[in-house]
Amino acid sequence: MRVALYQCPPLPLDVAGNLKRLHQLAQEATDADLLVLPEMFLTGYNIGVEAVGALAETQDGPAAQSIAALAKNSGVAILYGYPERGTDGQIYNAVQLIDANGQRLCNYRKTHLFGDLDNSMFSAGDDDFPLVELDGWKLGFLICYDLEFPENTRRLALAGAELILVPTANMVPFDFVADVTVRARAFENQCYVAYANYCGQEGEIQYCGQSSIAAPDGQRIAQAGLDEALIVGTLDRQLMIDSRAANRYLLDRRPELYGALHKH
Repeated sequence: MRVALYQCPPLPLDVAGNLKRLHQLAQEATDADLLVLPEMFLTGYNIGVEAVGALAETQDGPAAQSIAALAKNSGVAILYGYPERGTDGQIYNAVQLIDANGQRLCNYRKTHLFGDLDNSMFSAGDDDFPLVELDGWKLGFLICYDLEFPENTRRLALAGAELILVPTANMVPFDFVADVTVRARAFENQCYVAYANYCGQEGEIQYCGQSSIAAPDGQRIAQAGLDEALIVGTLDRQLMIDSRAANRYLLDRRPELYGALHKH
């Protein structure tokens, strides 16, 4: 499977503008099977609680319908970030996967909220870490800060995830996460990790770019710098099989030793 990541400056408060540039992008990514966009791509991330409330949509809202039509017309599956208005009335930082047939496959809500910014705008997602299949690959989902908790990637790997998709809005001075943590999570969990970040500025936030796709052996099979970029990597199942044969982290685990971790 060929996976494309779009690293871009945010276009805050402009849903129509973001849909327009996604339309153009989908035409450029027709050689990819899956296109991954950053966290809150639809509206921008650092937009404040009032704007989030005004722009939030349901899972099957107008933007979802527009993106479904675009995915079907372009033949490319799309994972995008957006503010979701739940049936419970809460607003969540969410990502949704729509396949190349225009079908909504999965919606995931960010479970670990980052700082005052996230906590002022969103409710945290519940214990729901879905796994779906796309083009023969098992996909798991996290959003930005979620990746920085090793338990999240490990539970997805143990459930069978072969590719973990991570739309993100990571900022300076947390470049370490983009540079090191993404590769470490892929290596220690013996799966691919695709990390799609912003670049440029949004208000006082300076995004750190460095979107990448990390392989199970710790290599980067695609990497962006600090500027806007569309990068593409091809997942290699044999590389994953070979890496899992050489690296026995998952096989050598001793779960009986870890049971008390949740108590601390």
